[in-house]
Amino acid sequence: LIWGTGCGKEDTNITILQPNLPDDFLSEVTILPNPYNLSPLTALLEFSTKEAVSIQLRVIGLHGSASDVNRVFPDLRQNFSLPVVGLYPNHLNQIELSLFNESGEAIIQQILTIQAEEQLPQLPIININKIDESRLTSGWNLVNYFGHTGQIFPQRPFMFDEFGDIRWYLDFQSDPRLANLFFDNGLNQLQNGNFIFGDVNTGVLYEITLLGEIVERMDLNRSGLGFHHSVVEKSDGQLIVTVDDLTKNTVEDVIVEIDWQGRKSITNKWDLNESLDNTRTVWESDISNIAEDWFHANSTAYDTRDNTIIVSGRTQGVVKLTAANEVVWILAPHKGWRTNGRGEDLNQFLLQPLDSDGQPIEDMEVLGGEKNHPEFEWAWYQHTPVLLPNGNLSLFDNGENRNYKPDEKYSRAVEYAIDETNKTIQQVWTYGKERGLAAYSRIVSKTTYHESTDNVLFTPGAILFSGLNYGKVIEINRLSDEIIFEATIIAPMTNFNVTFHNVQRIRPFLE
Repeated sequence: LIWGTGCGKEDTNITILQPNLPDDFLSEVTILPNPYNLSPLTALLEFSTKEAVSIQLRVIGLHGSASDVNRVFPDLRQNFSLPVVGLYPNHLNQIELSLFNESGEAIIQQILTIQAEEQLPQLPIININKIDESRLTSGWNLVNYFGHTGQIFPQRPFMFDEFGDIRWYLDFQSDPRLANLFFDNGLNQLQNGNFIFGDVNTGVLYEITLLGEIVERMDLNRSGLGFHHSVVEKSDGQLIVTVDDLTKNTVEDVIVEIDWQGRKSITNKWDLNESLDNTRTVWESDISNIAEDWFHANSTAYDTRDNTIIVSGRTQGVVKLTAANEVVWILAPHKGWRTNGRGEDLNQFLLQPLDSDGQPIEDMEVLGGEKNHPEFEWAWYQHTPVLLPNGNLSLFDNGENRNYKPDEKYSRAVEYAIDETNKTIQQVWTYGKERGLAAYSRIVSKTTYHESTDNVLFTPGAILFSGLNYGKVIEINRLSDEIIFEATIIAPMTNFNVTFHNVQRIRPFLE
């Protein structure tokens, strides 16, 4: 779509705010919808000006100013290639383009229109159940979506706003490299605003922009590794990635650090067969090849305070490891722990639970995981360890096989305070048990904390309740336990299942 402009006053879509501008001050604005064929609700605007200007760009929302997408490009320039993100599907979108001179005075304002294509029928329906706009954490909800009809390919991440409108998604069908993408945990936003993800099928890591441009890639297979689950960025730009060592007869039990900004090389490696016990199988599991997939690493976190990593293993618990692959602590029921691959007794690293008064819980059934304490519960088949600003650890406690029983089914967001010196753990906050089966997700899912609002995002991604399959995005105030926002993600058609590995509340633009 090309929209010709110029500065002629006969064009009713242009407002000249400063007299005496030459008619050719602004060139034609060329609009390139979906410029890389992977991001249908985006576009590029290309134009030039006779003098250097700064730009403000606004995608006009359908629900007032709160639904607008505003971007400022403050650098004075004459040639522009501006990204437009946040179009509505199957809608004639209005884009307001404002130009400012070097004194900051508005000189031209123009309204452009972009007809976005229809939304993919495979994307889900979003129902907003509750919203407290005054206390909501700002941003869009990035859903790492698996929606499928018995199969989970290709996967399509999307973002929806507080009104339930999908404003961005990636559709990989036109790219032969990604047409059968299995991205597992999905996309994480990098410090530069791009997104990082891996493909289980090919073992390739990708960095992609909001517009769908693939700017970096790395083939892990060339290093004898395969990808699964998780890739996260450290503050120094290095990546922590869960991998398979293709030379081993076990899977999902190796972590590597990758120099992503430099030579795309492996800079560190954690083999959990050495630091833990790959014969421990005290928990029931739906994984048929439990001897091979004995740990099932599903997510990681990096602790900047001491250069350590925290790894969640679905069938084992959560472990903290030094850069040298030495165990710092183990968060799991005290049952079945023996020695690790180096012959070290792992019982010395088990965290001792405390009650709310800080006293040790000595009940052996609680320690072993056979029952709960009124003030403490272990996490079961958990996901997504997240270090909070106060130093505590949060988890999504899925709850499968809770207390080794098939009928105690509920999922929780849980926050623990851990004293590494004394090897103790205290439960300080939790939410979700009260929702029961209606928010129970035995697989996938995530919880995150937002310091700006003191709100927690609780996102069970695969709920089956009363014959319905859906996912939830629930934002809770940590202090009051009030629900600030709740959305239900449901299938777009009867033969579809809803599954998403996680939801993150993000600001798409970093300025």
